[in-house]
Amino acid sequence: MNILITAGGTTEKIDQVRAITNHSTGRLGKQIADAFSKNPKTIIDYVTTKNSVLPKPSATIHLHMIESTHDLLTTLETLLQTKTYDVIIHSMAVSDFTPSLSLSKEHFIESFGTNEVTETSFDNWLTQTKETDRNSAKKISSDTDQLVIVLEKTPKIISYLRNWQPTACIVGFKLLVDVSKEHLLSIAQQSLVKNQTDFILANDLTEISQEHHHGYLLAADGTVTEAFTKKEIADLIVANVQKIKEMIK
Repeated sequence: MNILITAGGTTEKIDQVRAITNHSTGRLGKQIADAFSKNPKTIIDYVTTKNSVLPKPSATIHLHMIESTHDLLTTLETLLQTKTYDVIIHSMAVSDFTPSLSLSKEHFIESFGTNEVTETSFDNWLTQTKETDRNSAKKISSDTDQLVIVLEKTPKIISYLRNWQPTACIVGFKLLVDVSKEHLLSIAQQSLVKNQTDFILANDLTEISQEHHHGYLLAADGTVTEAFTKKEIADLIVANVQKIKEMIK
């Protein structure tokens, strides 16, 4: 069985020395890879980041290191358009936004001037300023008291997967913060339908710690199963994926 797993969290550069990232450690992705690799016939392409926890060394696990959401998109596009996978586990915490422009307060005031701020004027200013500042300072000076950062939305990686791999069993992940079970499962169901996945692992940040990880595995047929540790989640995903692959045979 050929499997693709993404794990860890992306990092988006502000300048050459600063970046925006998230708290994902990649521990759950590692646990999932370790569970699948117990079968010596399973080959895993494991896409992750340098600061993430890695799976146990194995000749059947091939690491692909990325940094940003753009890196992830190009790496997955290459892998998914040149190989065929039975299973895709997309557990990586992907940044929703990436810095489009970073400048000091003084530079911001100077470049924007006294113009009235409208959607059109802001878009025009952003385009012109990005062009002017392209390849400028590699590090924004720390002399300023305020730093102005414009963030732009990143592509939703999960939305590409079904188109690139029409027959793969796809497992997506949805993380919310301090919501009810009903709301969490409702949002997970919407993601499952929208992105045409076979499963979504829904979890709440307030129920995740070093040892404890409460999650719900939602299947396309509406079935919901529950787990309380990373190991239980990994075993649950492996069992359900194997069940689906057996049904397809």
